[in-house]
Amino acid sequence: MGIFDSLSKQGGSQAAQRQMNPMQMMGQLRSDPAKMLGQAGFNIPAGMNNPQQIVQHLMQSGQLPQGRLQQAMQMAQMMGRK
Repeated sequence: MGIFDSLSKQGGSQAAQRQMNPMQMMGQLRSDPAKMLGQAGFNIPAGMNNPQQIVQHLMQSGQLPQGRLQQAMQMAQMMGRK
């Protein structure tokens, strides 16, 4: 299961998230990563908005396994190549 699957299946407004395509989800993730990941069920400390800090926190807390991070990075690279 990829990170986009997690984001679309967990927490938050599930109906609205299912209607978003991956590009829309990526845009929302870029604009407010803590909110989007929080809605997906990840525990992000209040005030943490730096993407690198968020990823580091998720990995250190065991919420994001290394393999899933690599999948998400590959997907992001593929989306950026268009």
